[in-house]
Amino acid sequence: MYLRSASQFSKGLTVHHTIEERHIFPILAKRMEAFQDNEVHLKSHEAIHHGIEELTKLIRKWIDEPSTYNPEEMRACLDSWRAVLFSHLDQEVRDLSGENMRKYWTLEELERIPM
Repeated sequence: MYLRSASQFSKGLTVHHTIEERHIFPILAKRMEAFQDNEVHLKSHEAIHHGIEELTKLIRKWIDEPSTYNPEEMRACLDSWRAVLFSHLDQEVRDLSGENMRKYWTLEELERIPM
């Protein structure tokens, strides 16, 4: 159950970031520098994706060989990308706040963004 939850977390985060990268960020990037290819959000996504890949490898290994599970290894893996994940989420909250979005978009324009 625990490893299944960890796997679901990994998959959910991958889906979330993939949708952002392919569908939302390109629209936001037209007016908002923070969402352009060379900026903060996409660079942090790279680091997060690397962390997810490492977590996924460990989960696969532990599902295939449950006796190899090591909680310290799990913690080390999660800690290795924790700071970038939480920093990224905090930055997204700021960048996507109503106050900030009003600088770039009208409510009608935002309602047309496919989400």
